[in-house]
Amino acid sequence: MKRVQLFYLRNCPFCKKAFAYIEAAKEAHPELAAIELELIEESEEPAVADQYDYYYVPCFYIDGVKVHEGGIYPEEVEPLLRRALE
Repeated sequence: MKRVQLFYLRNCPFCKKAFAYIEAAKEAHPELAAIELELIEESEEPAVADQYDYYYVPCFYIDGVKVHEGGIYPEEVEPLLRRALE
């Protein structure tokens, strides 16, 4: 399974929606439940966040490659998570 990192901000409404969409996708598709996300709150871990090239949160990286940046829709979450299983 590939490494999945999620950069977020605690008070970001788009990040809160992303977390809800992730949970819904994992509930609807049990095979996705095994995917662990490395959660990086950028204001609490600025040294880590500064090592990556992104501007908007939520921002997803899979195996070190940015795969999504900014607001996300529910239908985008499942395909994104499936990339971690490839």
